Amino acid sequence: MIEVMYFAWVRERIGEPRETVETSAATVMDLVEELRARDPRYAAAFQDISALRVALDQDLSDFDAPLDGVREVAFFPPMTGG
Repeated sequence: MIEVMYFAWVRERIGEPRETVETSAATVMDLVEELRARDPRYAAAFQDISALRVALDQDLSDFDAPLDGVREVAFFPPMTGG
């Protein structure tokens, strides 16, 4: 089980701020593929992962990162500053 959090437009497309997911995913990308297959909301949210960032246990990471031992995955758009 892994806690998955969604922020900004990702949350809006999925309709949930967070959920606990039972997964057999080995990497973040594997998790994305599992989520995409759930229903069209997830497919829309993860259509273009180049427009997303991911954090594992609150540390920025890559989509090819392993999920072994990870408790929390967060998906969000890139942040901009002013």
